[in-house]
Amino acid sequence: MNQYRRLLVAALALLYCVSSCRQKEEVTTLPNIVIIFTDDQGYQDLGCYGSPDIRTPHLDQMAKEGMRFKNFYVSQPVCSASRASLLTGCYANRMGIHGAYMPYVGKGLHPNEVTIAEMLKPLGYATAQYGKWHLGSEPEFLPTRQGFDEYFGIPFSNDMWPYHPSQGTIFDFDPLPLVENEQTIDTLEDQSMLTTWYTERAISFIERNRNQPFFLYVPHSMPHVPLFASEKHKGKSAAGLYGDVIEEIDWSVGQILAALKDNDLDENTLVIFTSDNGPWLSYGGHSGRALPLREGKGTAWEGGVRVPCIMRWPGKIKPGREEAKPAMTIDVFPTIAALTGASLREHAIDGKDMTDLMVGKEKVAPHQAAYYFYYKSNELHAVMSGDGRWKLYYPHRYRSLNGRTGTDDGQPIPYDQNDLDKMELYDLFNDVGEVHNVIGEHPNVVKRLEAYAEKARAELGDRLTGRKGAGVRPVGELAGAGTD
Repeated sequence: MNQYRRLLVAALALLYCVSSCRQKEEVTTLPNIVIIFTDDQGYQDLGCYGSPDIRTPHLDQMAKEGMRFKNFYVSQPVCSASRASLLTGCYANRMGIHGAYMPYVGKGLHPNEVTIAEMLKPLGYATAQYGKWHLGSEPEFLPTRQGFDEYFGIPFSNDMWPYHPSQGTIFDFDPLPLVENEQTIDTLEDQSMLTTWYTERAISFIERNRNQPFFLYVPHSMPHVPLFASEKHKGKSAAGLYGDVIEEIDWSVGQILAALKDNDLDENTLVIFTSDNGPWLSYGGHSGRALPLREGKGTAWEGGVRVPCIMRWPGKIKPGREEAKPAMTIDVFPTIAALTGASLREHAIDGKDMTDLMVGKEKVAPHQAAYYFYYKSNELHAVMSGDGRWKLYYPHRYRSLNGRTGTDDGQPIPYDQNDLDKMELYDLFNDVGEVHNVIGEHPNVVKRLEAYAEKARAELGDRLTGRKGAGVRPVGELAGAGTD
C-alpha cells in the first residue's frame, strides 16, 4: 500500500509540475511591446524611405529584418490628437480630442479611456513611457494615471512654454518642465540631452524587466522644433541640424534593439517605429520632407497623414517585406490586444486587428472598409477607401506654402490659407502626389466613399456639415476649464 501511495504522490507531483511549468511558459511567452514614436518626422526622412542625405543604418536594418509599410497613416496630422489615437485605438474626435493642447489648459485624455498600458496591466505587464506625452499636462492627466508604472519626459511639445512664439527667435521661451512620474524634477533651456536620456531610461527599463512582459513607449520630443542634438551627433550629418537629430534618433533605435538582443528578448519582442504626423514645412531646413507626397503637418493631404512605419518581430514578421496595403495607428491597439489575449472594455474603438497583414498572410482583405481624416475642431476633410487606392476630399480650408520653401534659421515662414471649394478625388495607386483630380471619371467610387463618410458623420460628427456624432465621448476636463 505504501508503494501505491508513493506512486500516487509522485504522479500528482508530476502533474503539478507540468501544470506549473505550462503556466510559467504562458506567462513568459507573452510578447514584449516597444513603440517608438517620433514627432513631426516626414515620410522621406529615413534611408529606407528614400532620404538622399540622412543616414539611418539602424532603422534601415530594422526594415530589412522586419517590414516597412509604404502606406501607414495617422488619424490626424497634429500632436495630441494623433497620440490619443495611437494609445487608445480610437479616432481622437471620438474622445473629444482635437488639435494640440497648450500647457495647463485643464484638458486631456479622459480617465475612462483605456490606453495600451492600461489594457496590458491586468496581464502582468510592466509599463513605462519615456518622452513626450501631450495628452494633458496637469497631474490628473499624466501617464501614471493612464496605466504607466513609470514616466519621464516633457508633458507637451518642446516649444510650448508658455506658448509657441510668434515673433522673435524660436529659442525665446521659458524653461521647459522635465517631469518624472508626476513631479517636475528640472527645467530645461538646453534640450540637447533629451534623446539620450530617453534612450538610457528605455535600456534600464528593459534590463530591469527582462523576466516579465513589458510595454515600453518612447515618444521622442524630436524632430519637433526647436531642434537639439547632443554633442556626439551635432554637426555630423549631411543634412544640417535636422539630419543630426534624425541620425541621433536612429542611434537611439539601435541602442534599444541592442538591449533587447543583449537580454535575450529579441525574438519575443514586437518593435514598432513610426511618427505622429508629417513635417512642419514652414520651418524649411529645420523640418523634414514628405516627398513625393503633397503638403505636410496640419493638413489631411498625404504628406500630413502618411508616415514612415517599420515593424520588427523575429520569427513572426517575415524579414525584408514591403507592405503596400494601408494601416493606421488606430489599428495598433486592437492588434496588440489580439497578440496578447488582452480583454477589451465594452466601449467603441475604431481600430481593427491587423495581425494577418503584419505577419504577411497571403490574400489578406482590407481590415478597414474606410479610413477617415479629421482635423481642426472635428472637421471631416477626407475619406479613403480601405484598400488605400481612392481618397475623397471635402471642401475645407487648409494651409500651404504654395511652392515656397522655408529658411534654414529655425524661423517659420507664414502659410497661405487655401480654400478647397469642391470635392476632389485622387487615385493614390497611380497618383501618389495627388496632382490629378479624377472625380468626374469615377462617380461610383465617389458614391461609395460618400456613403462611408455619412456613417462617420453619424458616429463621430462633422463640423463642416453641422453634424453631431452619436458616438462621441467626453474629453477629460478639470473644473473651470474652457470649451473648444
